[in-house]
Amino acid sequence: MANNDMKRTDLSRWRLKVDRGRQTWHYLDEDEIKNCPQSFIEKYWIGLPFDSKTFQKPKTAFEAAQNGFEFFKQLQTSDGHWACEYSGLTFLAPILIITMYITQIPIPEAWRIEIIRYLTNKANPIDGGWGLHIEHHSTVFGTTLSYIALRILGLDPDHPVMVKSRATLHKLGGAIGIPSWGKFWLASLNVYDWTGLNPIPPELWLLPDYLPIHPSRYYVHNRAVFLPMGYCYGRRLSAKITPLIEELRQELYVQPFETINWSKARNNIAMVDLYVPHTKLLKLCNYMLNLYEKLPDFLQLRDIAAQKCYELITLENENTNYINIGPVAKALYVLCTYYLEGPDSEAFKLHKERIIDYMWLGSEGIMMGVTNGSQTWDTGIAVLAAIETGLADDPLNHQSMIHALEFLDDTQIKKNPKDSKKISENGYHVSDCCGLGLEAVLNLQNKLNYTPKLVPKERLCQTIDILLTMQNSDGGFSSYERIRGPKIMEWLNPAEIFSDVMIEHNYPECTSSVLNGLHTFRKWYPDYRATEIEQVTKRAIQYLYNSQDENGGWYGSWAICFTYATMFVMQCLKNYGETYENSHVVKKGCDFLISKQKEDGGWGESYKSCDAETYVQHENSQVVNTAFALLALMASKYPNEEPIRRGIQLIVSRQLPTGEWKPESIEGVFSKNAAICYPSYKFSFTIWALG
Repeated sequence: MANNDMKRTDLSRWRLKVDRGRQTWHYLDEDEIKNCPQSFIEKYWIGLPFDSKTFQKPKTAFEAAQNGFEFFKQLQTSDGHWACEYSGLTFLAPILIITMYITQIPIPEAWRIEIIRYLTNKANPIDGGWGLHIEHHSTVFGTTLSYIALRILGLDPDHPVMVKSRATLHKLGGAIGIPSWGKFWLASLNVYDWTGLNPIPPELWLLPDYLPIHPSRYYVHNRAVFLPMGYCYGRRLSAKITPLIEELRQELYVQPFETINWSKARNNIAMVDLYVPHTKLLKLCNYMLNLYEKLPDFLQLRDIAAQKCYELITLENENTNYINIGPVAKALYVLCTYYLEGPDSEAFKLHKERIIDYMWLGSEGIMMGVTNGSQTWDTGIAVLAAIETGLADDPLNHQSMIHALEFLDDTQIKKNPKDSKKISENGYHVSDCCGLGLEAVLNLQNKLNYTPKLVPKERLCQTIDILLTMQNSDGGFSSYERIRGPKIMEWLNPAEIFSDVMIEHNYPECTSSVLNGLHTFRKWYPDYRATEIEQVTKRAIQYLYNSQDENGGWYGSWAICFTYATMFVMQCLKNYGETYENSHVVKKGCDFLISKQKEDGGWGESYKSCDAETYVQHENSQVVNTAFALLALMASKYPNEEPIRRGIQLIVSRQLPTGEWKPESIEGVFSKNAAICYPSYKFSFTIWALG
């Protein structure tokens, strides 16, 4: 619910700068804006009035697709990608603000105003608290971190927003029950004691790397977080006490700060937050680690481990040009660099310069992104939608496709990371992005007769080389790399708010994207590593068969949820000749989707499907879920056209005269419990389905 009472900046002064996929928002001076008129893209995402062509009511689905792409094309940036928000997690901006406060990085006034506006807009309209994401119930984790951020940003404790949220926090038991990630940030800010955390010993990085518990075997995002967390924990690094910190110590808890028994707080997790309870194995490990923390360090292992951690931190900084793999890691690496190299160091300066990459300005204020964007993914989907529908053949859309190809050519990873054996085997390529990027480039360069051949065969073959190394033993594909650790590692998950984060896992949607890329590559380069591609393909398809839910759908881990993954799998199986008529697997998938169609002809799936691991109906049909289901049914050649026509009619009925669709419920998810926004989906997939 929008909070219209909060101050906002002059929105007409914001500009989006793009450069080879980098997208950053800048607040210009009065003199600067005179020579830099605000673009359609900027007005659209900020929520300002914009001029756009309007259309008469379309007579056919294809006309609706044409109108949709005509609007969507206006959101393509000058470097060829489709820029948009990639956020939804409310705790990200607060941990950045806490980090900037600790490290004394000045918060720009325009940021201060707009982050306040965003957080207050995203507060629960009933109780004033915050959850894990923008559609989540209020939690101790979300409420505590947002409360602290707003206090740092200048809201007084007696401000109505703060009074309401603090009452909710106290009703939930106060900040003492915050989950472990929150305990870390509170201890870093010096409003919580380090003895109130279960240990995060940096010495784990000194273990032999062949052991299954070595951190290098964790899921890539998890190890990128626990590496700097371990360093800070090992050194007990906390902010200097300030008057604000003294005040927060009294505001966050339901008892005097000095009376808290911190050791008893280690496992105190509020029930409203608890998603993944501690297992008996984790409790035993924590008990043993707490004993270890009391032992004298005769061998100076902590110093050796801290040095090892910082070597890896330095390599990560250099490998990613100080962007880091994600926003939590970014804040942590800023913190470590500040303490180790100092505020005047070149490394800290470079870190500060890349914070802006994560910040996105929307109609409700500035948020922090889940990454520094989803540029390649969104552009690849837009390209396939345009080509598959025939919209790319329209001369009016030729330049758009050429720009998209130029972007994909420019953003392919062309060099290996520094010292990759120590930090990462992949330099943070992602399996589904590689598969999609490969498919998009091949179609752009071979299906269209007007595009230049920018990406040579050599580089396409290098993508194949990478993809062929990423398959797991059961035939599936994970996200960043092959599974490194055993499943039992999930029993050691200390992050009570996220699931399946200790190791990599196979995903039907990643596997399907890779297969689509391999299939498309073989059309034009049938001889390159043909035998290996054939073997990988057979094993991957068998994985897709095996991962089908007993009800007929596939569980999706990166968007919501069964409609999403089922679309990917059934589009993939189409490439290998499987349809409703000749494949029991595809028939079962179609029957599953048809059983979920709503009375109005659409499909609506709640993000709660991801948590429940079974299909949960949204109260309303969603154009994105409807497009997912329709694309799956049409790819499978579902014989009854009536359900498809009804779904198409639902999408067309929601289209505005400008050709656009308005935002509906949140579209994405990860770790089963963290919902995220993919605002381009309401354009790309709906246009694809209509076309």
